[in-house]
Amino acid sequence: MFDQAANAIGQVRNGTIKSYAVLTKDRWSALPDIPSIDEAGVPSLYVSYWHGLWAPKGTPKDIVGKLNAAVVNALADATVRQRFADIGQEVWPRDEQTPEALAAHHRAETEKWWPIIRASNLKAE
Repeated sequence: MFDQAANAIGQVRNGTIKSYAVLTKDRWSALPDIPSIDEAGVPSLYVSYWHGLWAPKGTPKDIVGKLNAAVVNALADATVRQRFADIGQEVWPRDEQTPEALAAHHRAETEKWWPIIRASNLKAE
């Protein structure tokens, strides 16, 4: 099973489930004893869970800017960053915490996964 770190990290840490690898190029600081997927013998199977904040289309740029500034400020707080680290969530570097960077990442993820979804003939139910 592939799961978001925040959902499984407690069980991995207390031994009720076993993690064979993290689906990243490098090991996580939150689970340093778990090998990366490359180390586990399945190179390049990188899957990331990420979060974003969206606003309705047409939201004024100044409102988007205010929302973004509030998120950036929250993510700069040491307590928030530590809480994210504790549950295996990485905070993107500051220069990637922009609406433009999120849009570019979203496009890249769509370009990566859409051909796989299409080829599998998955249908929404």
